[in-house]
Amino acid sequence: MARDQLFLTTKVWISNGGYEKAKASIEESLRKLKSDYIDLMLIHQPFNDYYGTYRAMEEAYREGKLRAIGVSNFYPDRLVDLCQFVEITHAVNQVGTHPFLQQGAAHEIIKKYGVQHESWGPFAEGKKGMFSNPVIQEIGGKYGKSAAQTILRFLIQSDVVVIPKSTHQARMAENFDVFDFSLSEADMEAIRGLDEGTSAFLSHQDPAQLNSSPLCTEERNGRMDYVQLGGSDIRASRLCVGCMSFGDPASKMHAWTLDP
Repeated sequence: MARDQLFLTTKVWISNGGYEKAKASIEESLRKLKSDYIDLMLIHQPFNDYYGTYRAMEEAYREGKLRAIGVSNFYPDRLVDLCQFVEITHAVNQVGTHPFLQQGAAHEIIKKYGVQHESWGPFAEGKKGMFSNPVIQEIGGKYGKSAAQTILRFLIQSDVVVIPKSTHQARMAENFDVFDFSLSEADMEAIRGLDEGTSAFLSHQDPAQLNSSPLCTEERNGRMDYVQLGGSDIRASRLCVGCMSFGDPASKMHAWTLDP
């Protein structure tokens, strides 16, 4: 497959925050991906010296090493603040978004600043019975579509880019098959009514959750415990290994992905 047929996205992790570490992280990603450029580079979370990180990304963008730069998990306050003090506006803000957490207010602010809203975890890992939700199932049945397809279609029609994850070829094909129908406004409104406004994962705005998060705590204290993966030169935190796989098609998790 030709390089221009791939769209590579990767992130600068919290421990690589700051100008110098971020520069090194970008170079490391280019080396590991064996590419002269990365299509989209994101700041993973709004912690550590993310301004220094962003300056390094702007520099790499000007050098042609990054085709686009963006952020992840930046809620409106952090997003607006960052927009005021950077030279290159980020192209994407990747935020946890799904029918139970639709991020309506955040979406409007993201849109106002000319940034594309992208959803990580559009299915929320099936938490809270998302795939068996009667509203979603009933609406999907009207169009001959699965609950997953209905969710993706809802987000797409809400102007949200989606990045569903699966290790099963049939489900991957199913996830692509969402462009031959449109939800009616009544169906869109019914799904909007499912919004609970709370995250199924970590809230990046709740000090109590952040302070007790093992990952953030270990990053702050500089005590991250890494392991070498599969004879490669790739290192990963022990806290994250259970969410990662590298090239094994039989793995339960998608190859080369890390849960946000």
